[in-house]
Amino acid sequence: MDRISALRNIEDALSDFEAGECDLATAERRVRGVLRTYATSFAEQDAYRASGDPPIDGLVVVATSPKEARERLRALVDDPGPFDVERVE
Repeated sequence: MDRISALRNIEDALSDFEAGECDLATAERRVRGVLRTYATSFAEQDAYRASGDPPIDGLVVVATSPKEARERLRALVDDPGPFDVERVE
């Protein structure tokens, strides 16, 4: 998915929300799906979600491997403590 296509899909989700054709949760899922597709398609990377104690729990990064995902997460969070990463489908 290219940037223009991603922006159009996000605009469609927002328009549907504004018109009352979908609820906020649905619009959020659509936008999140567009962003995840865009982020993982241009660099052939996968999304990885961290699980552990706050503040790292639930953070998602895009990386080429679990090892790289851990490195990116450590760079984002001061003192992340122990955590695991799982590929997000």
